[in-house]
Amino acid sequence: MEKIFVIGSNSFSGASFVDFALQNGGQVIGTSRSAEPIDALLPYKWRDHHNFVFHQLDLNKDLHEIEGLLQSVKPNYVVNFAAQSMVGESWRSPADWFMTNVVSTVKLHDILRKCAFLNRYVHVSTPEVYGSCSGFVKEDFPFNPSTPYAVSRAAADMSLRTFHSSYNFPVVTTRAANVYGPGQQLYRIIPRTILFILLGKRLQLHGGGVSTRSFIHMADVSDATWRIMLSGHNGGTYHISTSEVVSIRELVERICKKLGVNFDDHVEMVGERMGKDSAYHLDSSKVRTELGWAERVTLDQGLDECISWIKKHFEPLKASNYDYTHKP
Repeated sequence: MEKIFVIGSNSFSGASFVDFALQNGGQVIGTSRSAEPIDALLPYKWRDHHNFVFHQLDLNKDLHEIEGLLQSVKPNYVVNFAAQSMVGESWRSPADWFMTNVVSTVKLHDILRKCAFLNRYVHVSTPEVYGSCSGFVKEDFPFNPSTPYAVSRAAADMSLRTFHSSYNFPVVTTRAANVYGPGQQLYRIIPRTILFILLGKRLQLHGGGVSTRSFIHMADVSDATWRIMLSGHNGGTYHISTSEVVSIRELVERICKKLGVNFDDHVEMVGERMGKDSAYHLDSSKVRTELGWAERVTLDQGLDECISWIKKHFEPLKASNYDYTHKP
């Protein structure tokens, strides 16, 4: 039984990966800075899982306790989803993003590199480090971050390169396209669109929704992350993405059509966010060739799943805060 330590287990990606790992026989220890939210936002709560223990620990404030837990548990793998992750909001208090995503994260890495029991550390990064780019980019594409968030993530990624080369630290890095799926935070574009339509609220579409993205279902991302955790090459980076590209406007139009409503009745066009990248599309041939991964969930299937999830949990979700709330 693989023993897996998941940092940021309350995040959408983290909670979904916990569920996937438990389904695959893993023993999982999860940490997040906040208490567990409602069950509707925690995919691992939707099954009768065993072998999971949660600890409320903050990477910025409780690093000593996290280190003690690591030494006690001695996991085979550590997978880190924890980060200040909102792009536009990072302009308002950039120091908070640098504290979590650089200072505290590098401190964690310095602890992990001394853990002889660790088989591999999986660092979950972001394509935002590339900035806006054209075409499908490979893992060696130059960094060109355009927001405080992206700069902070790039800094940690570059630090890990030195840790691997200098200490032979067993790290692999993942960068996924725009993830989505049941259980995602309500301020993200897909659940927010569905919820606002069901509530009769108008959705604000920044910049007219002309920017393009590749949306990938979190179940496929968890599958890829699992394969990379077990069999990825240390020091390597892996893109996780699909080849289907849609504009944000087209995505919202699809959801409107599935819910039987008129786009113009539910959408309000507003100005673009500062520093928002118009496009970043990832070439994922490496993870496909090396590890035999392929996506299974189409965007239309995934949108149907998200609609069903929100309708099933509509009462607790509509009572939740569906705007982003910053926590330093």
